[in-house]
Amino acid sequence: MSYQKYYVPDQSKYPIFMAFALFLLVMGASSTINSLDDPESNAVYVLYSGLAVLATTLFLWFRTVTKEHIAGLNSEQLQKSFVFGMGWFIFSEAMFFAVFFGSLYYIRALVLPCLGGEATENELLWAGFEPTWPLMVTPDQAANGDAAQFLGPEQNMSFPGWDKILHWLPLWNTIILLSSSVTVHIAHTGIKNNDRKKFNLWLGITVFLGIIFLILQAEEYIEAYNHMGLTLSSGIYGTTFFMLTGFHGAHVTFGTIMLFVQWVRGLKGHFNDKDQFGFEAASWYWHFVDVVWVGLFLFVYILA
Repeated sequence: MSYQKYYVPDQSKYPIFMAFALFLLVMGASSTINSLDDPESNAVYVLYSGLAVLATTLFLWFRTVTKEHIAGLNSEQLQKSFVFGMGWFIFSEAMFFAVFFGSLYYIRALVLPCLGGEATENELLWAGFEPTWPLMVTPDQAANGDAAQFLGPEQNMSFPGWDKILHWLPLWNTIILLSSSVTVHIAHTGIKNNDRKKFNLWLGITVFLGIIFLILQAEEYIEAYNHMGLTLSSGIYGTTFFMLTGFHGAHVTFGTIMLFVQWVRGLKGHFNDKDQFGFEAASWYWHFVDVVWVGLFLFVYILA
C-alpha cells in the first residue's frame, strides 16, 4: 500500500505576526468601545494598527500559500486538510454568533420579565418601568428620570409599518445580501463548467453587492446615531443591536475582501473546473454570512 507524501511547509513567522495582530485588534477594539465618550483617547490608533498588521500578514501569508499551490506542492492529502480547516473555522464562527443570539434570548426571555416584576418588587425598585422590547426606557431611566445614567433610545430599528417599508434600510440590505448568495452560486457553476467569463462576471457582481450592503449599513448607523438617539450606550437594546449587527458587518467586510481576492485571482487565470478550493472556501463563508443575516433580520428587526 502506497502513501502519498504530505507536504510540510517551511518554518514561518506569519503565525507570530498573526497572534500579535489579533492582540492589537482585541485590545484596540475593547479600549475604543470603552472610551467612546473620551475625545482625547488614542485607543482607536491601537485598533487601526491591529487592522494594518492583520491585513499585511494575511496578504503575505495567503500569497505564499497561493504560490505553493500553483507550484504543485499541495498534495491531495493537504487539500483535504484545507477543507476540514475551513469547515472547523465556519463552525467556530457559528458558535460565536450562537453566543450573541443566546445573549439576546436570555435578555428578552429571562432578564426583562425579571426586571419587570416577575421575580422582584418592581414598584419598589423601578417604579413605572415597563418590560417591553425593544427597550426604549431603561429601569434606571424609569426610576430616576432625567437624572438617570443609562438612557434608552428615542426610536428603534424594528419594522416601521407597511407604509414606510420601502424606506426601511434593513429590508434592502436583506434583498442585497440574499441576491449576492445567488450570484456567488452562479459564479460557482461558471467555474465548475470552465466558463471563466461567467465566473468573473458574477463574482464581480457579488463583490459589488457586498460593498453596497456595507454602504447601506453605514448609512443605517449614521441614521441611528444622528436621528434616532440609538447608540452603543442606549441601554441593553443599543448594546445588543450594535454588537450583533456590527460583528456581522465585520464578517461581511472580511467576506467581501475574500471574494475580491478570488475575483482578482480569477482575472489572472487561476482556478479551473477541478481546482478552485480558494474560491469555494470563500463562497462557503459568504453563504454562512447570509444565513446569519437572515437570523438577524428575523430576531433583531422583525420580531423586535
